[in-house]
Amino acid sequence: MMKILVDADSCPRDARELVLRAADRLGLPLVFAANRPIPGIGGENVAMEVCPAGENSADNRIAELAAPGDLAICRDLALAKRLLDKGVAVIDDRGRVFSRDSISELLSLRDFTVGLAENGMDYERTASYGRKERQAFANTLDRELVKISRRINE
Repeated sequence: MMKILVDADSCPRDARELVLRAADRLGLPLVFAANRPIPGIGGENVAMEVCPAGENSADNRIAELAAPGDLAICRDLALAKRLLDKGVAVIDDRGRVFSRDSISELLSLRDFTVGLAENGMDYERTASYGRKERQAFANTLDRELVKISRRINE
């Protein structure tokens, strides 16, 4: 059975609430993983995995739990690549769909902007999370869940 995995450390509250409602509506297992307990996580078929302190421990747990046919929600591009390599569909909390074709370019762009920052050059940070981002995420979440469900039921 498909499950939804959420990298909860950086996932906005609005996005978490949308995922909780979608999983409940569809009766899907839902796992949030983070290095700390996240308030408001609960319900039937919902697990909050509090991972040990340490770099990438939540990412490692998500990768460990992931299986082909699952849907993951994360911003972390390195984690997204690991999940895509396992056959997991991956979106971020702003409605961007990651693919095997796009992830390498996105990782290169991230490395470039990190290099700029390390050399004292400013670069644009991610904007705040508002109604537009919430709506884009809700639309993408619904679309991806339908797409995965169709593949599983074929």
